[in-house]
Parts: sequence; structure tokens; C-alpha cells
Amino acid sequence: MTVFFTPTEIRNAFAALTSPALIRLITEIDDNGPIPPRRLAATLPDLSPHQLRRATETARAMGLCRIGPGVGLELTPSGAELADIYDATARWARHNNYPRTVCDFTTRVRHTLRLLVQSLVAGTAESSHRQAADEDLDRVRAVLHQLLHFEAQSAAHFESEPAA
Repeated sequence: MTVFFTPTEIRNAFAALTSPALIRLITEIDDNGPIPPRRLAATLPDLSPHQLRRATETARAMGLCRIGPGVGLELTPSGAELADIYDATARWARHNNYPRTVCDFTTRVRHTLRLLVQSLVAGTAESSHRQAADEDLDRVRAVLHQLLHFEAQSAAHFESEPAA
């Protein structure tokens, strides 16, 4: 089954995946392990309760995190894959001084993913801003494309299930 996405659907999916709070949440869990219950605010003190709640709800709804019994908020395999994507995009951006020589991890990830969105929407492997020929970025693009297809199939599955 081939799934096609409109430019709007791609932009909406990537808007969720490039939320600064979601990026921080996923990378924090990836770097330091599960976040114990009731420790989320202390672990990410620079994020407001609203940002934390929204990031957690988004991550759980997208199947990126789950509440593990006795361990707290942990990554699912999809969440670990997304953390790898964030790392690869930041590595490419740092290597290419994108978007500028000095900036933080989240900014690098967001700007680099924006390049990928533009290339996916345009249907080409090149962006008008910068050619993304690096292998890491090509791998990221492929994984993001697979993630979009997985999300579409999951949504179709849940919509087809009868309500209890």
C-alpha cells in the first residue's frame, strides 16, 4: 500500500516532531534513561508545565514514549529511532555550521529538519537553501519518510477499529 502525503500533512507531522519541548524530552530520556514519575518538571526545569504536558502527550500519542511500570517515562523503539534522527541531524548541522557556527542542539535539529521538510514537500533531495548530500542527512530523510508511513498506517488502523 502506497501512502501519499499532502504538503500540509508533512508540515503538520514535522511541526509536531520539531517542537522544542518534544526534542528536549526525547533527547533527555535517550541520554539519561527513563524519567521517574513526578520528576519531569525537575528534570526539565526550563520548560513550563504546559510545555511538559503537551510534549508528553504528543510523545505518547505518537508512540514515542510510554510509562514503564516502575521506571517512569521511557522511550519506545520509535522514540529511540527519533532520538537517533535528532542526533544525526545535529551532527550534520554542526559539521556544516548550520544554521550558524554557534547555536544549541535544539536549534540545529529544528533548522535541519526544516530543510528536510522542504525537500520532501518539493519531492527532491535538494533544498533551495543548501544541498543535503551528506549520508547522515540522507539516512535521516529515509527514516523520517518511513516514520510518516508508519504514522499513517497506525492512524488508519485505529480509525478502522470499532468503538468499544
